[in-house]
Amino acid sequence: MSYTANIVDKAVHLLNKVRPSAETTENGVEEQKTPKGGDFLVKTTPAAHVFIPEEWNEEQVMMANSLREFIEQEIHPILEELDAQKDPELSPRLLEKAGEMGFLSLAIPEEYGGLDMDFNTNLLFGEVGALGFSFATTIGAHTSIGSLPIVFYGNDDQKARYLPQIATGQLKAAYCLTEPGAGSDANSGKTKAMLNSAGTHYLLNGQKMWITNGGFADVFIVFAKIDQDEDLSAFIVEKAFGGIELGAEEKKLGIKGSSTVQVFFTDCPVPVENLLSKRAEGFKIALNILNTGRIKLAAGAVGGCKMAIHKAIQYANERVQFEQPIAQFGAIQHKLAETTARTFAAESATYRIGYNIDQKYRELLAAGFTSSQAKLNAIKEFAIECSVMKVHASEVLAYVVDEVLQVHGGMGYAVETGIERGYRDARITRIYEGTSEINRMLSVGELFKRAFKNKEIDLSGSLKQLPLHLLKNTLPNTGNDKFAREKELVQNLKDAFLLVGLRAAQKLKMELAKQQEIVLLLADMLAEAYVSESVWLRIEKLYAKEEGAKKTEELKMKRNLARIYLYESLDKARKAGEDAITGFATGAEKAVLLRLLYRLLPKYEVNPIQLRRKVAEYLSRQNGYAFIGY
Repeated sequence: MSYTANIVDKAVHLLNKVRPSAETTENGVEEQKTPKGGDFLVKTTPAAHVFIPEEWNEEQVMMANSLREFIEQEIHPILEELDAQKDPELSPRLLEKAGEMGFLSLAIPEEYGGLDMDFNTNLLFGEVGALGFSFATTIGAHTSIGSLPIVFYGNDDQKARYLPQIATGQLKAAYCLTEPGAGSDANSGKTKAMLNSAGTHYLLNGQKMWITNGGFADVFIVFAKIDQDEDLSAFIVEKAFGGIELGAEEKKLGIKGSSTVQVFFTDCPVPVENLLSKRAEGFKIALNILNTGRIKLAAGAVGGCKMAIHKAIQYANERVQFEQPIAQFGAIQHKLAETTARTFAAESATYRIGYNIDQKYRELLAAGFTSSQAKLNAIKEFAIECSVMKVHASEVLAYVVDEVLQVHGGMGYAVETGIERGYRDARITRIYEGTSEINRMLSVGELFKRAFKNKEIDLSGSLKQLPLHLLKNTLPNTGNDKFAREKELVQNLKDAFLLVGLRAAQKLKMELAKQQEIVLLLADMLAEAYVSESVWLRIEKLYAKEEGAKKTEELKMKRNLARIYLYESLDKARKAGEDAITGFATGAEKAVLLRLLYRLLPKYEVNPIQLRRKVAEYLSRQNGYAFIGY
């Protein structure tokens, strides 16, 4: 087999040789001061300062391909068996195989048997892991929410006891937060932990549900309230402790091959030394771990999109109707190009965040933080962007799988093609790691908290530049910047959010949090600003790299994808802004706000039909998704 352990070892060795210090960066991205989370709204980001997927180095591509080959050879042939769940030992065996290959240890420190890869490489593995359908959920729960609480919050003894075996798959991990009466309101959980009379063990009593890997896990991260505490605490609980019963496997719409059960605790004795971090810090742990899961979910969604589009292009080339491949029909070309544009943009934003997290990690490490503290705080810094992309990428995936099924027509509805599996599996991404609605509210809430309470981001000061920006919009472009118009429109997307968001906050004050419809609309405007900027920074950087050289057809197609995305993004932001303004303003105020909104978000003067046709024709010639990157 080509996916041998020595390939991974070689790649890790080479990665270690190029791993960046506090003064240098991997992949040749120009070093700069790390931006703050949410800063993109008020500051201009130079294209040279972002990471783009075209900058994956040879070793990262090699490692990604080793995982892809593992999935193709070990997972794809048995997808039906996994979904049937007739063999309860199948998923655990596959996890152990993945552990032998090093795929479970990317985020685990080297001193505990891990590879300790940078965050963006972890995201890349999440993208490739999506090729495994429900197995992506299995491996994702193990390597993220199931083990990272110990990585980030465990003491030296806890790390030494559990992480080496989690890294190899000898111990399988699960995460127990949700309860029947505590979903989005996780801190309202009723599971209790009472110290025994000897003071040696906490006795856990309660019920958890929707526990991924719960059917075979050896170690659970369990959240419970000690005595009458208002906030949760977190515990490392071994199945071998006893007092644990498992419910039957849940019958689910999708990700059928993953284990999902209820877990019941009845006087489960947990040694006091297995309290994770400090008493009553469990809710904080849960929130911080979810930030990691959210951006990893975005990467997985990107991987799912690429796989689905690839199949759609190949099918459209093969399927002949009216004496020609359906890939030549405009209706199909629209679907192929639009799904690709949205995927390309989501990918750009996802790895921009990952690189920023790596930057912040290096900065904090240089400032004297421990590795665990630096990683945790780096991810917390970009909690806004993590929530934004969890929502955005999962909804792009939902759009993509729906359109891909439509391209396949009746065959897409049939089980034999496998398209319906992707359609079903995608649905959960808008629910777990916090629903899309919760994450929308979190992104706006955290942004306003940092702006108005913590005074970390000067949103109001940036809005004062609006008259100048509006004036510049009326002036002709006399410079040589080929992307001047697009930069202007991206800035306008930011200004439009500030215009509507700050006016809503000023008028509604604390009441804004209760006006959830308005908050959700603001979140959509925020997402469009971030993703549009990310995809155009990618294009600008690619063109700078090619300066003086003949522009390739691939590069031109990528620019077309960015144009398609920006065209749609302006429409979405304009509609969200209209609805939000109408929700809180009336009379003259409403008229003025709408007039400003329309000036900021005009129609982007491109021909979207022509752009989509060019992209679709290119994809058809390539006979697949042409921008996979590994």
